Amino acid sequence: MEQGESDPPKAEPTGLGARHRSDRGCQVRAAELPISGIGGVPARERPRERLAMHGAAALSAAELIGLLWGCGTRGATAVDAASDALRRHEGLVGLARATDVELEAVPGVGPVRAAQLAAAFELGRRVVSDWPQGRWTVRAPRDVGERLVPQMGFLEREELRVVLMNTRNAVLRLVTVYQGNVSSSLVRVGELFRDAVRLNAAGLILVHNHPSGDPTPSPDDLRLTAEALAAGRLLDIQLLDHLIVAGDGFVSLRDRGVAFDRPS
Repeated sequence: MEQGESDPPKAEPTGLGARHRSDRGCQVRAAELPISGIGGVPARERPRERLAMHGAAALSAAELIGLLWGCGTRGATAVDAASDALRRHEGLVGLARATDVELEAVPGVGPVRAAQLAAAFELGRRVVSDWPQGRWTVRAPRDVGERLVPQMGFLEREELRVVLMNTRNAVLRLVTVYQGNVSSSLVRVGELFRDAVRLNAAGLILVHNHPSGDPTPSPDDLRLTAEALAAGRLLDIQLLDHLIVAGDGFVSLRDRGVAFDRPS
């Protein structure tokens, strides 16, 4: 009897091994077609071809996510799965805020696709925050707000960041000082100025978010601002503003009438 003649058939892998095997198959199919499962769509209308001809701005959010995922599942293209995910989470903002568990609960979105989405959204946030040092000059609160609202407006927990500037109000560095409960009773004012002292910064702006979606300053926000103003005067480092970010907007405490130090 020849070897292997009566060997039982090999069982298909399950669990993680099966998922990895499936991913490899997905990659092969993605190499063969612009997006798996759209063979009936004219080539010029397929997302990959339209991307090449017209640029990424011409594609819908679902098509861009479909290109990221590469291939569809049984009975649905990658774009179909992306459209369903967007609908269930009420658009890109909701999708960006979703946890990996919430994403994996969407049909057609497993651990791999959830990780791909998380990586893509994080890259987008980093692009927004990444600028050449010394080239971003702050002339008004909106110069800070417009850059940080996309990063901080929909965070699910509070963060306190410090924008450090030189004598010409050019940004030297953006530092995250606190994550969690930003309260005047918990924040050590010295931490707000630690990097400013190390970098010999001339001034700084405080920025923190309200996960509630309401940017109205709280009593704690006003107390923290007063304490930071007093510390800045002792250190000869000007506190120029305190911005509160929430949703797609922000509030400047300077614009609200708080008496901040003026640039010299």
